[in-house]
Amino acid sequence: MPPAAEAQRINPFAEDLLEAHNDARDEVGVPRLAWSNRLAREAHDWAQHLAREGRMIHADRDQRGGAGENLWMGSAGYYGADIMVGGFVAEQQHFRNGEFPQVSTTGTWRDVGHYTQVIWRDTQELGCAVARGQTNDFLVCRYFPAGNVYNQRVY
Repeated sequence: MPPAAEAQRINPFAEDLLEAHNDARDEVGVPRLAWSNRLAREAHDWAQHLAREGRMIHADRDQRGGAGENLWMGSAGYYGADIMVGGFVAEQQHFRNGEFPQVSTTGTWRDVGHYTQVIWRDTQELGCAVARGQTNDFLVCRYFPAGNVYNQRVY
């Protein structure tokens, strides 16, 4: 287990987010993720930024310190963790395991990029946060180390 995998206190919603990720990872037989409070704090800061701006945009890679990132947006107060993460996992319908970026039956890796990050074998830690904007909730999940690495197999 990575050092950050030591027992960290997390709230029930964070537990649900972690469990939804780990359920998807269990399906393909890759190691479960550990919660990272550091990644969750960083995700919180970015989610707050997105909520203020009212739009979805990834943080620059140099701002993420080697972490991958998935974003989700939906009507404020309406969706639970299972639906949020389920949006990432639904991309599995177009996924085929292989070397990134040749991982989609559509020929476009972006059609499965959220899902591949969720199940990326070498990713060990997860931290997520939700912030509420005027009409939408913004979910930011950070993954360490990042997935979607060119010329590497997903699992």
